[in-house]
Amino acid sequence: PAKKKDLLPECLNCFFQPSRQQKLETLEIATTQPLWNPREKQLPENWKTQLPHGTLIQATRQIRERLKTQVAQMKEKVPGFRPGLAILQVGDRDDSNIYISMKLKAAAEIGISANHVKLPNTATEAEVLRCITTLNEDPAIHGFIVQLPLDTDKPISTEKVTNAVAPEKDVDGLTSVNAGKLSRGDLGDCFIPCTPKGCMELIRQTGIQIAGKKAVVIGRSKIVGAPMHDLLLWSHATVTTCHTKTAALAEEVSKADILVVAAGKPEMVKGEWIKPGAIVIDCGINHIPDNTKPSGKTVVGDVAYSAAKERASYITPVPGGVGPMTVAMLMQSTVESAQRFLEQSQPGKWNIQYNKLSLRTPVPSDIEVSRACVPKRIGHLAREVGLLPEEVEPYGQTKAKVLLSTLKRLKDQPDGKYVVVTGITPTPLGEGKSTTTIGLAQALGACLNLNVFACVRQPSQGPTFGIKGGAAGGGYSQVIPMEEFNLHLTGDIHAITAANNLVAAAIDARMFHELTQSDQALYNRLVPLINGVRKFSDIQLRRLQRLGIEKTDPGTLTDEERNKFVRLDIDPDTITWQRVIDTNDRFLRKITIGQSPTEKGFTRTAQFDITVASEIMAVLALTDGLEDMRRRLGKMVVASSKKGEPVTTDDLGVTGALAVLMKDAVKPNLMQTLEGTPVFVHAGPFANIAHGNSSVLADKIALKLVGQEGFVVTEAGFGADIGMEKFFNIKCRYSGLRPHVVVLVATVRALKMHGGGPTVTAGVPLPKEYTEENLQLLAKGCSNLGKQIQNARTFGTPVVVAVNAFKSDTEAELQLVIQLAKEAGAFEAVKCTHWAEGGKGAVALAQAVQRASREPSNFKFLYDVQLPVVEKIRIIAQQIYGADDIELSPEAEQKVVVYTKQGFGNLPICMAKTHLSLSHDPEKKGVPTGFILPIRDIRASVGAGFLYPLVGTMSTMPGLPTRPCFYDIDLDPVSEQVNGLF
Repeated sequence: PAKKKDLLPECLNCFFQPSRQQKLETLEIATTQPLWNPREKQLPENWKTQLPHGTLIQATRQIRERLKTQVAQMKEKVPGFRPGLAILQVGDRDDSNIYISMKLKAAAEIGISANHVKLPNTATEAEVLRCITTLNEDPAIHGFIVQLPLDTDKPISTEKVTNAVAPEKDVDGLTSVNAGKLSRGDLGDCFIPCTPKGCMELIRQTGIQIAGKKAVVIGRSKIVGAPMHDLLLWSHATVTTCHTKTAALAEEVSKADILVVAAGKPEMVKGEWIKPGAIVIDCGINHIPDNTKPSGKTVVGDVAYSAAKERASYITPVPGGVGPMTVAMLMQSTVESAQRFLEQSQPGKWNIQYNKLSLRTPVPSDIEVSRACVPKRIGHLAREVGLLPEEVEPYGQTKAKVLLSTLKRLKDQPDGKYVVVTGITPTPLGEGKSTTTIGLAQALGACLNLNVFACVRQPSQGPTFGIKGGAAGGGYSQVIPMEEFNLHLTGDIHAITAANNLVAAAIDARMFHELTQSDQALYNRLVPLINGVRKFSDIQLRRLQRLGIEKTDPGTLTDEERNKFVRLDIDPDTITWQRVIDTNDRFLRKITIGQSPTEKGFTRTAQFDITVASEIMAVLALTDGLEDMRRRLGKMVVASSKKGEPVTTDDLGVTGALAVLMKDAVKPNLMQTLEGTPVFVHAGPFANIAHGNSSVLADKIALKLVGQEGFVVTEAGFGADIGMEKFFNIKCRYSGLRPHVVVLVATVRALKMHGGGPTVTAGVPLPKEYTEENLQLLAKGCSNLGKQIQNARTFGTPVVVAVNAFKSDTEAELQLVIQLAKEAGAFEAVKCTHWAEGGKGAVALAQAVQRASREPSNFKFLYDVQLPVVEKIRIIAQQIYGADDIELSPEAEQKVVVYTKQGFGNLPICMAKTHLSLSHDPEKKGVPTGFILPIRDIRASVGAGFLYPLVGTMSTMPGLPTRPCFYDIDLDPVSEQVNGLF
């Protein structure tokens, strides 16, 4: 009696009791019935087993305690994780309400997060199915049941509803998928209906050996009878299924060593039918008249218990028999599903299939190679690398966005190994960094069977239609489909264009309105009366705080405060924000805006940059989440006021709108290589006026997905003196990530140019110096390789040199580069042929990277950001470029003073100089010495988080050549294939 309150939920889970009095009567039965009915009498030798553990309640509680421990272990392993169970109910049946309350209480006791979703009995089939879809897609739900029967006045197919539940969450085991697997014997790959599963647990607790026994199941429902038959059969019993129409039923029952009854007929099986010593599991719940009970009813099973217990060795009572075990099995299936979810979502457990390359000689064009490979469906690739369906937003069949929630799910997982690919100082002959990045990823994955992600920048469409062509790698080391990669992809660059130009429009509109309106008119329009009330927006309240005005009521501002609030007072000569477009258009390098008569003569000179030069692109590349991105977007400085104060996008009131335009662009794009290894393509900031690296978010997600022994290979733009230096000093500083290995790419013919080889002209055959062996010229050019190795080692990271081999290279030349690289301090130097052979051609490189990654890391930044601006510039110029000193123009000196005064002096430095030389002069190859680095100007990307000194003249809008690439690009209207990309 003292425990009635605790036991009530466990006893009343499989039947309906109309009154509290009958609940208490039932409780007395459940608390006094033995778990089984072992008796003092002679039985056959093989039936002497008895269970010493007392009552059924105790056995059920043992299971619950075990599950409770397992849940606690899961929580300890993955902090914040809880198994989730959803129960969908349609209508309001009293019996369903009781059953559900019992399940909810059991779940709470074990530590399962249970969610009861209740739809009215007016819900249509479509509404029920939509609700099921939502629950299927909820990653916090691991078990999902539909409470039957459906209490509805609408025509709803129970079969359709139960089969709509995701099989991997169907802990009731009622979907056709799970039923089919059970019937085939795939017991380890399906969920089993809870009542049959509970019956099997009860049978096992007797200690009986099921194999070889004769079992009879009475009942053939898909909830109990049919799955019970399958379970006993796959436990090697000889099973007969009977039902109410079975002839000679008593005779069949009398042969049963194990009898399971689920016929729904009160006391249909008579005691005298039972074989002496049999195990009897009674699943029936029936109400019969009983004048001794206040309700006039009593509950009995399908077996005549009083007589049967005299013959059976073990028998379950009704009520309080199978019911509590059924609920326990539901909890167990939910815990098992949660454990399976954790196992599948663990990084480092990829089950990935790689594509087999069909290599051809000579190597066809890049687009031919790309088209010859059939890419995996992007959803399939996502599952292979451990992404959950709800973390992936497909854009067609070959690319997808990956949600940032992935990082939250994997936050406690260790990172993989981090590799950055860079190169010698670039030449027009190319070094193949992108190709090497992809080839190395293919080698690590498809050849060495390691988890690997490549992370690369998204290319601008300007060069794609201009002179460079695509940037997806090349030969048999490409990102595919290459036309998708090189064109719109998922629209990120278009989003940046829209966001950037919204800021530009806001600047000019604000200056126009301030010049044409009084303070009061401006105030009335900026804080309009709505329903007779003025109210500041959130972004306006932030501006007031920055101005030191601690007021929230628009009616309380003084005239002076209104003036400060409404007037940004932008100095047109200080505007640094330009409009952008993702097309090479030389005639937009300098324009005049405001020439329409409607602008009342307020014209000014402006320009367009190419979109990837926008600070918003740099913000996208450096942010670590939506909140951080919004903060960075708000901090972008677009100009100064006439008093010398910085004017930000937050002052313009446009921050929230920018975040809205960028909300999808912030998600990394998932693609794949020719050999089926995953690639993140995300962000593509300029490598001169910005930092030239793909996004921090892509790297962080990839490092979690590959697991501790996996690799993430990312690429830094241009040579090691530019892209790599910024990767370390800017990207790593903000991301907190530390690289394990630097891969430095070099080619024989590019090194010959650094050794003094002749100029190369597009469309003209290469001079013989590049096609014939010339060890002297090559050795001289290796000075550039040596300097870039030294630059990489300055940061304390081991360097592996990848010598990208061409057909014209001799073995002696390749070996000379390898020898000189090692002498210059490289950890290893290897020949690579991945362009012609895919991953197979980069296996030696992959193995060298693996070895180098095990070396102890001594990573360090080049400078302390707290140093004065000029000192930071000098350190980069002297230690990375080899300059004797720096020289600032008067304009640059003034900017140092201004930015320091405005509080931006402690930002990292992003040098904007030519990529074609270690010096400021693109004509000086090799390792120039004895030069002074001129600093023409300094600008600030405050939102992105760096200052960028301008070394010489930097073009931020490329032009089109005489014969642009677009001459060869066309669309086949029949096949819809894009032709002409390379």
